[in-house]
Amino acid sequence: MKSAKICLVAMGANQPSEGRSLAQTLRAALARLGTSLETQIAASRLYRTPCFPAGAGPDYLNAAIRFTHDGSPGEMLDLLHRIEAEFGRERVQRWGSRTLDLDLIAHGDTVLPDLATQTEWRNLPADRQIARAPEQLVLPHPRVQDRAFVLVPLADVAADWVHPCLGQSVLEMLSRLPEADCAAMIPHEEA
Repeated sequence: MKSAKICLVAMGANQPSEGRSLAQTLRAALARLGTSLETQIAASRLYRTPCFPAGAGPDYLNAAIRFTHDGSPGEMLDLLHRIEAEFGRERVQRWGSRTLDLDLIAHGDTVLPDLATQTEWRNLPADRQIARAPEQLVLPHPRVQDRAFVLVPLADVAADWVHPCLGQSVLEMLSRLPEADCAAMIPHEEA
C-alpha cells in the first residue's frame, strides 16, 4: 500500500482561457484538481509577477498549492497535464505564454530520476535552460530554488518544506534570492 506524499504544485497563467480572467482560470483549475483528487488543497494567495523570461509575453498570475497524493509522481504529472489541456494549454514554445501552467515542484522527498540527473538539471547554465528540456520527470523541480514566482507563493502554503537535495527550506531558498525578484511579486487584488 502506498503512503500519501505531500505534493507541491506551482500554478501560473498569462493568457486568457475561454473568456476567463487569469484569476478565474487558476481558481477553476484548482477546483478541477480538487475534484479529481478528492482531497483538501491548501492554496496560496495569487501574485502578479513579471513575465519570465522578460519580454516573452504579458505578466503572469501565479500561485502555489499543497495537498497529499497516494499515487506516483508520474500519475500526478499526467493529471496536471490533462488539466492544463482542458484549459487550452498548448506546448508550442518552451517558457512561452500559456493559458495554464501546472508545475509539479515536489512529490514528498522523492528525487527523480536520480540524484546525479537532478543535480545536472539544477546546475544547468542559464543560457542552456531555455534550449533544453528534460526527457523525463525531474524532481524536485530543478529551478525551484531560483524562482521567486514559485518560492513566494510556496512560502504561503509550505514554508517549512525542505528541498531533499539542497537541505534548505522554502524560506531559506527564498532568503537567497535577489531582493528585487521578491519585491516584484505583488499580491493580486481583485476589483
